[in-house]
Amino acid sequence: MMSRWQDRRALTVSGAALVAALSLALVAGCSGGTGGGLYGPRVAPPQNEEEVPGLGTVEVIAEGLEVPWSVALVPADNTGDEGSEDFTALVSERDTARILEIEGGANSDRTTREVARIDGVTPRGEGGLLGIAVHEGYLYAYFTAADGNRVERFALEGDPGELTLGDPQVIIDEIPAAGNHNGGRIAFGPDGMLYVTAGDAGDAGLAQDPDSLAGKILRLTPEGDVPPDNPSNGSPVFTLGHRNPQGIAWASDGTMIASEFGQNTWDELNVIDAGNNYGWPEVEGIGDEVGFVDPVQQWATSEASPSGIATAGDTVFVANLRGERLRAVPLADLGTSTEYFVGENGRLRDVVVAPDGALWVLTNNTDGRGSPRDGDDRILRIELEGE
Repeated sequence: MMSRWQDRRALTVSGAALVAALSLALVAGCSGGTGGGLYGPRVAPPQNEEEVPGLGTVEVIAEGLEVPWSVALVPADNTGDEGSEDFTALVSERDTARILEIEGGANSDRTTREVARIDGVTPRGEGGLLGIAVHEGYLYAYFTAADGNRVERFALEGDPGELTLGDPQVIIDEIPAAGNHNGGRIAFGPDGMLYVTAGDAGDAGLAQDPDSLAGKILRLTPEGDVPPDNPSNGSPVFTLGHRNPQGIAWASDGTMIASEFGQNTWDELNVIDAGNNYGWPEVEGIGDEVGFVDPVQQWATSEASPSGIATAGDTVFVANLRGERLRAVPLADLGTSTEYFVGENGRLRDVVVAPDGALWVLTNNTDGRGSPRDGDDRILRIELEGE
Protein backbone atom coordinates (compact mmCIF):
# COMPACT_ATOMS: atom_id res chain seq x y z
CA MET A 1 0.00 0.00 0.00
CA MET A 2 1.33 3.40 -0.93
CA SER A 3 1.70 5.90 1.86
CA ARG A 4 -0.20 9.17 1.57
CA TRP A 5 2.84 11.23 0.60
CA GLN A 6 3.62 8.83 -2.24
CA ASP A 7 0.06 8.84 -3.52
CA ARG A 8 -0.54 12.60 -3.14
CA ARG A 9 2.72 13.69 -4.71
CA ALA A 10 2.92 11.05 -7.47
CA LEU A 11 6.42 9.89 -6.59
CA THR A 12 8.28 9.32 -9.82
CA VAL A 13 11.69 8.05 -8.71
CA SER A 14 12.52 4.48 -7.84
CA GLY A 15 14.41 3.42 -4.72
CA ALA A 16 17.50 2.87 -6.82
CA ALA A 17 17.31 6.39 -8.20
CA LEU A 18 16.99 7.84 -4.72
CA VAL A 19 19.99 5.85 -3.53
CA ALA A 20 21.95 7.22 -6.47
CA ALA A 21 20.92 10.78 -5.70
CA LEU A 22 21.86 10.45 -2.05
CA SER A 23 25.15 8.82 -2.98
CA LEU A 24 26.02 11.73 -5.26
CA ALA A 25 25.28 14.13 -2.41
CA LEU A 26 27.58 12.15 -0.14
CA VAL A 27 30.41 12.17 -2.64
CA ALA A 28 30.03 15.90 -3.22
CA GLY A 29 29.71 16.87 0.41
CA CYS A 30 31.64 14.38 2.52
CA SER A 31 34.06 12.17 0.64
CA GLY A 32 35.79 9.79 3.02
CA GLY A 33 32.83 9.66 5.38
CA THR A 34 34.02 12.16 7.97
CA GLY A 35 31.21 14.35 9.21
CA GLY A 36 32.97 16.73 11.52
CA GLY A 37 36.28 17.78 9.99
CA LEU A 38 35.38 21.48 10.00
CA TYR A 39 34.26 21.37 13.59
CA GLY A 40 37.23 19.90 15.43
CA PRO A 41 37.26 16.69 17.51
CA ARG A 42 34.42 14.24 17.01
CA VAL A 43 34.81 12.16 20.20
CA ALA A 44 33.39 12.57 23.69
CA PRO A 45 35.10 15.70 24.92
CA PRO A 46 37.02 17.31 27.70
CA GLN A 47 34.97 19.94 29.51
CA ASN A 48 35.19 23.39 27.94
CA GLU A 49 33.53 25.89 30.24
CA GLU A 50 35.24 28.97 28.83
CA GLU A 51 33.45 28.83 25.49
CA VAL A 52 29.86 28.48 26.71
CA PRO A 53 27.67 30.80 28.79
CA GLY A 54 27.18 30.09 32.46
CA LEU A 55 23.76 29.23 33.82
CA GLY A 56 22.15 31.41 36.47
CA THR A 57 18.89 31.46 38.41
CA VAL A 58 16.54 28.48 38.07
CA GLU A 59 12.80 29.11 38.40
CA VAL A 60 9.94 26.59 38.26
CA ILE A 61 7.48 27.81 35.62
CA ALA A 62 4.97 24.96 35.80
CA GLU A 63 4.60 21.65 37.62
CA GLY A 64 2.32 18.65 37.78
CA LEU A 65 2.62 17.93 34.03
CA GLU A 66 1.91 14.40 32.77
CA VAL A 67 4.63 13.01 30.49
CA PRO A 68 5.30 16.33 28.73
CA TRP A 69 7.25 16.01 25.49
CA SER A 70 7.68 19.29 23.63
CA VAL A 71 7.46 23.07 24.10
CA ALA A 72 6.61 25.58 21.35
CA LEU A 73 6.46 29.35 21.81
CA VAL A 74 3.71 31.63 20.48
CA PRO A 75 4.20 35.43 20.29
CA ALA A 76 1.79 37.25 22.60
CA ASP A 77 -0.25 38.71 19.73
CA ASN A 78 -0.27 35.41 17.79
CA THR A 79 1.01 37.20 14.67
CA GLY A 80 4.44 35.59 14.40
CA ASP A 81 6.29 38.72 15.61
CA GLU A 82 9.28 37.24 17.40
CA GLY A 83 10.61 40.62 18.51
CA SER A 84 8.42 40.82 21.60
CA GLU A 85 9.47 39.35 24.94
CA ASP A 86 5.82 38.59 25.74
CA PHE A 87 4.81 35.12 24.63
CA THR A 88 2.78 32.04 25.41
CA ALA A 89 4.21 28.52 25.63
CA LEU A 90 2.36 25.49 24.30
CA VAL A 91 3.26 22.10 25.77
CA SER A 92 2.40 18.62 24.49
CA GLU A 93 1.68 15.70 26.83
CA ARG A 94 2.49 12.31 25.30
CA ASP A 95 -0.13 10.06 26.88
CA THR A 96 -3.03 12.45 27.60
CA ALA A 97 -2.80 13.99 24.08
CA ARG A 98 -3.29 17.39 25.69
CA ILE A 99 -1.96 20.71 24.43
CA LEU A 100 -1.43 23.03 27.39
CA GLU A 101 -0.96 26.80 27.37
CA ILE A 102 1.28 28.70 29.80
CA GLU A 103 1.72 32.46 29.60
CA GLY A 104 5.44 33.15 29.62
CA GLY A 105 5.98 36.91 29.82
CA ALA A 106 7.70 38.52 32.78
CA ASN A 107 4.42 39.86 34.17
CA SER A 108 2.31 36.75 33.58
CA ASP A 109 0.89 34.59 36.38
CA ARG A 110 2.16 31.35 34.75
CA THR A 111 -1.33 29.86 34.77
CA THR A 112 -1.59 26.49 32.98
CA ARG A 113 -4.73 25.74 30.99
CA GLU A 114 -5.78 23.04 28.55
CA VAL A 115 -6.14 24.25 24.97
CA ALA A 116 -7.28 20.97 23.42
CA ARG A 117 -6.85 17.21 23.24
CA ILE A 118 -5.62 16.05 19.86
CA ASP A 119 -8.03 13.55 18.32
CA GLY A 120 -6.64 10.30 16.95
CA VAL A 121 -3.61 10.03 19.24
CA THR A 122 -2.92 6.37 20.14
CA PRO A 123 -0.34 6.28 22.94
CA ARG A 124 1.81 3.15 23.11
CA GLY A 125 5.20 2.85 24.74
CA GLU A 126 7.23 5.84 23.58
CA GLY A 127 4.54 6.80 21.08
CA GLY A 128 1.74 9.32 21.55
CA LEU A 129 1.59 13.10 21.17
CA LEU A 130 5.22 14.06 20.65
CA GLY A 131 6.77 17.13 19.00
CA ILE A 132 4.99 20.41 18.34
CA ALA A 133 5.97 23.55 16.46
CA VAL A 134 4.33 26.92 15.75
CA HIS A 135 4.60 28.58 12.34
CA GLU A 136 2.66 31.47 10.82
CA GLY A 137 -0.45 31.07 12.94
CA TYR A 138 -0.57 27.26 12.92
CA LEU A 139 0.27 24.63 15.52
CA TYR A 140 1.96 21.58 13.99
CA ALA A 141 1.85 18.31 15.95
CA TYR A 142 3.61 14.97 15.43
CA PHE A 143 1.76 12.04 16.95
CA THR A 144 1.23 8.30 16.88
CA ALA A 145 -2.10 7.28 15.34
CA ALA A 146 -3.63 3.87 14.70
CA ASP A 147 -2.05 3.69 11.22
CA GLY A 148 1.38 5.10 12.09
CA ASN A 149 3.01 8.38 13.00
CA ARG A 150 1.80 11.56 11.34
CA VAL A 151 2.02 15.35 11.39
CA GLU A 152 -1.12 17.48 11.41
CA ARG A 153 -1.55 21.22 11.68
CA PHE A 154 -4.25 23.32 13.33
CA ALA A 155 -5.00 27.02 12.99
CA LEU A 156 -4.24 28.83 16.26
CA GLU A 157 -7.30 30.91 17.05
CA GLY A 158 -8.01 33.45 19.78
CA ASP A 159 -5.78 35.44 22.09
CA PRO A 160 -3.19 34.16 24.57
CA GLY A 161 -4.95 32.76 27.60
CA GLU A 162 -7.89 31.79 25.39
CA LEU A 163 -6.22 29.96 22.49
CA THR A 164 -8.17 27.31 20.60
CA LEU A 165 -7.33 25.02 17.69
CA GLY A 166 -9.01 24.88 14.30
CA ASP A 167 -9.75 21.75 12.30
CA PRO A 168 -6.86 19.36 11.60
CA GLN A 169 -5.05 19.28 8.26
CA VAL A 170 -2.83 16.27 7.53
CA ILE A 171 0.70 17.27 6.52
CA ILE A 172 2.23 13.78 6.28
CA ASP A 173 1.08 10.39 7.52
CA GLU A 174 1.94 6.68 7.58
CA ILE A 175 5.38 7.23 9.05
CA PRO A 176 6.19 3.80 10.56
CA ALA A 177 5.41 3.64 14.29
CA ALA A 178 6.20 1.24 17.11
CA GLY A 179 6.42 1.10 20.88
CA ASN A 180 9.79 2.81 20.63
CA HIS A 181 12.06 4.64 18.16
CA ASN A 182 9.38 7.02 16.89
CA GLY A 183 11.62 10.08 16.54
CA GLY A 184 9.01 12.81 16.78
CA ARG A 185 10.76 16.18 16.83
CA ILE A 186 9.53 18.79 14.35
CA ALA A 187 10.87 22.28 13.67
CA PHE A 188 10.95 24.93 10.98
CA GLY A 189 14.33 25.75 9.53
CA PRO A 190 15.66 29.14 8.44
CA ASP A 191 14.52 28.22 4.91
CA GLY A 192 10.90 28.13 6.08
CA MET A 193 10.64 24.38 5.53
CA LEU A 194 9.28 21.85 8.03
CA TYR A 195 11.79 19.26 9.25
CA VAL A 196 10.54 16.02 10.83
CA THR A 197 12.62 13.39 12.65
CA ALA A 198 11.42 9.81 12.16
CA GLY A 199 12.88 6.87 14.08
CA ASP A 200 13.43 3.40 12.67
CA ALA A 201 10.33 2.08 14.54
CA GLY A 202 12.35 -0.83 15.90
CA ASP A 203 13.21 -2.13 12.42
CA ALA A 204 16.81 -1.06 11.89
CA GLY A 205 16.91 -2.01 8.22
CA LEU A 206 14.31 0.63 7.35
CA ALA A 207 16.84 3.37 8.11
CA GLN A 208 18.76 2.42 4.94
CA ASP A 209 15.64 1.84 2.81
CA PRO A 210 15.09 4.96 0.67
CA ASP A 211 11.46 3.98 0.06
CA SER A 212 10.63 4.00 3.78
CA LEU A 213 10.01 7.12 5.86
CA ALA A 214 11.47 5.40 8.94
CA GLY A 215 14.97 6.24 10.19
CA LYS A 216 15.02 9.53 8.30
CA ILE A 217 14.92 13.28 8.65
CA LEU A 218 12.16 14.54 6.38
CA ARG A 219 11.76 17.98 4.77
CA LEU A 220 8.41 19.40 3.66
CA THR A 221 6.78 22.70 2.82
CA PRO A 222 4.45 24.11 5.51
CA GLU A 223 1.52 22.71 3.49
CA GLY A 224 3.02 19.21 3.32
CA ASP A 225 4.35 19.23 -0.24
CA VAL A 226 7.80 18.01 -1.20
CA PRO A 227 10.17 20.96 -1.87
CA PRO A 228 11.60 20.88 -5.39
CA ASP A 229 15.16 21.17 -4.06
CA ASN A 230 15.01 18.05 -1.87
CA PRO A 231 17.78 15.52 -2.60
CA SER A 232 15.51 13.40 -4.80
CA ASN A 233 12.53 14.53 -6.86
CA GLY A 234 9.21 13.77 -5.18
CA SER A 235 10.64 12.37 -1.95
CA PRO A 236 10.42 14.03 1.49
CA VAL A 237 13.60 12.22 2.59
CA PHE A 238 16.27 14.76 3.47
CA THR A 239 18.78 12.43 5.17
CA LEU A 240 18.81 8.72 6.02
CA GLY A 241 20.59 6.24 8.27
CA HIS A 242 19.10 7.42 11.58
CA ARG A 243 18.09 5.25 14.55
CA ASN A 244 16.03 7.60 16.73
CA PRO A 245 16.76 11.30 16.15
CA GLN A 246 14.91 13.53 18.64
CA GLY A 247 16.48 16.98 18.46
CA ILE A 248 17.01 19.49 15.63
CA ALA A 249 18.20 23.10 15.68
CA TRP A 250 20.11 25.59 13.54
CA ALA A 251 23.06 27.89 14.09
CA SER A 252 22.82 31.51 12.97
CA ASP A 253 24.78 30.65 9.80
CA GLY A 254 22.19 28.01 8.85
CA THR A 255 24.14 24.94 9.99
CA MET A 256 21.67 22.23 11.02
CA ILE A 257 22.41 20.15 14.12
CA ALA A 258 20.62 16.98 15.26
CA SER A 259 20.81 14.73 18.32
CA GLU A 260 20.27 10.98 18.04
CA PHE A 261 19.85 8.01 20.35
CA GLY A 262 22.30 5.18 19.73
CA GLN A 263 21.70 1.57 20.71
CA ASN A 264 24.06 0.28 23.41
CA THR A 265 27.29 2.18 22.86
CA TRP A 266 27.14 5.72 21.47
CA ASP A 267 24.62 8.54 21.31
CA GLU A 268 25.34 11.20 18.72
CA LEU A 269 25.42 14.88 17.79
CA ASN A 270 25.40 15.31 14.01
CA VAL A 271 25.79 18.12 11.52
CA ILE A 272 23.00 17.58 9.00
CA ASP A 273 23.44 18.15 5.27
CA ALA A 274 21.02 17.26 2.48
CA GLY A 275 21.37 13.74 1.12
CA ASN A 276 23.81 12.47 3.72
CA ASN A 277 23.69 8.93 5.14
CA TYR A 278 24.42 8.81 8.90
CA GLY A 279 25.13 5.11 8.98
CA TRP A 280 22.59 3.32 11.15
CA PRO A 281 22.46 0.32 11.48
CA GLU A 282 25.80 -0.26 9.76
CA VAL A 283 27.56 2.20 12.06
CA GLU A 284 26.85 3.42 15.59
CA GLY A 285 28.86 6.48 16.58
CA ILE A 286 32.14 7.25 14.84
CA GLY A 287 32.96 4.54 12.33
CA ASP A 288 35.25 6.27 9.81
CA GLU A 289 33.59 4.31 7.02
CA VAL A 290 33.37 5.64 3.49
CA GLY A 291 29.81 6.49 2.48
CA PHE A 292 28.61 7.29 6.01
CA VAL A 293 28.84 10.59 7.88
CA ASP A 294 30.27 10.43 11.39
CA PRO A 295 28.91 12.42 14.34
CA VAL A 296 30.78 15.52 15.45
CA GLN A 297 30.44 14.32 19.02
CA GLN A 298 29.46 11.06 20.69
CA TRP A 299 28.59 10.11 24.26
CA ALA A 300 28.17 6.85 26.15
CA THR A 301 24.46 5.99 26.20
CA SER A 302 24.50 5.86 30.01
CA GLU A 303 25.50 9.54 30.10
CA ALA A 304 23.25 10.93 27.40
CA SER A 305 20.05 9.82 25.59
CA PRO A 306 19.92 13.26 23.97
CA SER A 307 16.44 14.51 23.12
CA GLY A 308 15.46 18.14 22.43
CA ILE A 309 18.13 20.68 21.51
CA ALA A 310 18.20 24.46 21.03
CA THR A 311 20.74 27.08 19.97
CA ALA A 312 21.30 30.19 22.08
CA GLY A 313 23.86 32.56 20.60
CA ASP A 314 26.97 30.51 19.90
CA THR A 315 25.92 27.47 21.96
CA VAL A 316 23.84 24.34 21.39
CA PHE A 317 22.01 23.15 24.51
CA VAL A 318 21.09 19.45 24.67
CA ALA A 319 18.48 17.96 27.04
CA ASN A 320 19.42 14.42 28.13
CA LEU A 321 17.08 11.75 29.46
CA ARG A 322 19.07 8.81 30.82
CA GLY A 323 22.07 11.09 31.43
CA GLU A 324 19.89 13.47 33.51
CA ARG A 325 21.89 16.54 32.53
CA LEU A 326 21.89 19.62 30.32
CA ARG A 327 24.84 19.87 27.96
CA ALA A 328 26.20 23.03 26.37
CA VAL A 329 28.14 22.57 23.13
CA PRO A 330 29.97 25.58 21.61
CA LEU A 331 29.25 25.97 17.92
CA ALA A 332 32.86 27.00 17.39
CA ASP A 333 34.00 23.56 18.59
CA LEU A 334 31.26 20.96 18.29
CA GLY A 335 33.53 18.25 19.69
CA THR A 336 33.50 19.69 23.22
CA SER A 337 30.82 20.23 25.84
CA THR A 338 30.03 21.35 29.37
CA GLU A 339 27.56 19.59 31.67
CA TYR A 340 25.06 21.19 34.06
CA PHE A 341 22.61 19.95 36.72
CA VAL A 342 23.82 16.33 36.56
CA GLY A 343 21.21 14.26 38.40
CA GLU A 344 19.58 17.32 39.96
CA ASN A 345 16.30 17.39 38.02
CA GLY A 346 16.07 13.87 36.65
CA ARG A 347 15.33 13.17 33.00
CA LEU A 348 15.28 16.17 30.64
CA ARG A 349 13.20 15.93 27.46
CA ASP A 350 13.25 19.33 25.76
CA VAL A 351 14.90 22.74 25.84
CA VAL A 352 13.86 25.94 24.06
CA VAL A 353 15.07 29.53 24.11
CA ALA A 354 12.50 32.11 25.21
CA PRO A 355 12.36 35.61 23.66
CA ASP A 356 14.04 37.06 26.78
CA GLY A 357 17.03 34.76 26.22
CA ALA A 358 16.32 32.36 29.07
CA LEU A 359 16.14 28.59 28.61
CA TRP A 360 12.92 26.68 29.24
CA VAL A 361 13.75 23.06 30.11
CA LEU A 362 11.19 20.27 30.29
CA THR A 363 11.66 17.41 32.79
CA ASN A 364 10.39 13.94 31.92
CA ASN A 365 10.32 11.82 35.07
CA THR A 366 6.71 10.58 34.67
CA ASP A 367 7.38 8.77 31.37
CA GLY A 368 7.71 5.33 32.98
CA ARG A 369 11.49 5.32 32.98
CA GLY A 370 12.20 8.00 35.55
CA SER A 371 11.69 8.39 39.29
CA PRO A 372 9.04 11.09 39.75
CA ARG A 373 9.64 13.66 42.47
CA ASP A 374 7.23 16.03 44.15
CA GLY A 375 5.92 18.43 41.52
CA ASP A 376 7.00 16.39 38.49
CA ASP A 377 6.91 16.94 35.72
CA ARG A 378 8.04 20.55 35.56
CA ILE A 379 9.18 23.34 33.26
CA LEU A 380 12.30 25.09 34.51
CA ARG A 381 13.33 28.58 33.46
CA ILE A 382 17.12 29.02 33.52
CA GLU A 383 18.83 32.35 32.98
CA LEU A 384 21.96 32.50 30.84
CA GLU A 385 25.02 34.40 32.00
CA GLY A 386 27.70 35.78 29.74
CA GLU A 387 25.71 35.71 26.51
